[in-house]
Amino acid sequence: MISISVNGRNLQVEDDPQTPLLWVLRDSLDLTGTKYGCGIAQCGACTVLLDGVAVRSCSLPVGSLAGKNITTIEGLATEETLSKVQQAWVEEDVPQCGYCQSGQIMSATSLLTRNSNPSDAEIESAMSGNICRCGTYPRIKKAIKRASKA
Repeated sequence: MISISVNGRNLQVEDDPQTPLLWVLRDSLDLTGTKYGCGIAQCGACTVLLDGVAVRSCSLPVGSLAGKNITTIEGLATEETLSKVQQAWVEEDVPQCGYCQSGQIMSATSLLTRNSNPSDAEIESAMSGNICRCGTYPRIKKAIKRASKA
């Protein structure tokens, strides 16, 4: 058994310690908001927060996460209220296909936690590892700017 903390809940999982966190989240915990993209930590679709920092869950062994706080897209909102980043995403009509958006939102959340008023260059740098095949980058930037003012 491996003890992990996900979205504020202490959980026990029976997965092999080398299993990537992505598959533990999706297959063992049924938290399917985190997406599989490339499997080599290059596209950002699988981004979650680890102690508040954006990380790629597809390449992170679950056995290395004892004592760490994991937040997934499911952990950002309450039943009544979206996070400020999620709300900005809605207001700016960011997604097209939506596949990459949970990873984009997690990276943006991490950025705004570290820097509440990022410049365009800081946004571009922080988000450069998240690929959007639909090309919604201008709307992503607008949403991050909106969330920074919320």
